Amino acid sequence: LSVKRIGILTGGGDSPGLNAAIRGATLTAIRRYGAEVIGLIDGFNALFGESSSPTGQAFMQLGEAEVQDIHAFGGTILGSANRGNPFEMILRDEKGRPLRDEHGKVLTRDRSAEAAQRIRDRGFDALLCIGGDGTLALARPMYERHGVPVVGVPKTIDNDLAGTDVTFGFHTAVQIATDAIDRLHTTAESHNRVIVVEVMGRHAGWIAASAGPA
Repeated sequence: LSVKRIGILTGGGDSPGLNAAIRGATLTAIRRYGAEVIGLIDGFNALFGESSSPTGQAFMQLGEAEVQDIHAFGGTILGSANRGNPFEMILRDEKGRPLRDEHGKVLTRDRSAEAAQRIRDRGFDALLCIGGDGTLALARPMYERHGVPVVGVPKTIDNDLAGTDVTFGFHTAVQIATDAIDRLHTTAESHNRVIVVEVMGRHAGWIAASAGPA
């Protein structure tokens, strides 16, 4: 398969290492394969013109100049969206407000086939999806139902994705949690108190299990 143009998107919460992943994928695609790289602003929302970019830009050309030194910065230069689900796109009125049924539930529509067609219309030979379980859960059916070639890059500080030993961002989250717990020890001892530290993890407890003993 000859890949000449790839799209890259980031989805879900931000995580340490997102820009490094974008940079690494872009440089590899350009230098090793001579491919063109396009960034999708705010994940799958870019395909429907719903990017929240200040410039209104939905797509971003990624070259060596655009990704130079971005690995030193947090967040993601492509933006992210937790609700950019092409299988359940929110229906809106003429003012952009979500439409609801008589019970107050937000109305949605499956626009995944439209998303797949827009991917093909833009000439993407593959889509690189950098995200956690939510983003990759969307990427998989885009391939299985609509034949869109996708590559999933597992990103989650929760480290709760199967098929990989450690997801990037996890070690940084553990380090920050460990530092916080270290600092709280003296406060708890000074005031003879028990302090409960809550960390992220959703359905997984890997951050707590690693930061606690550390």
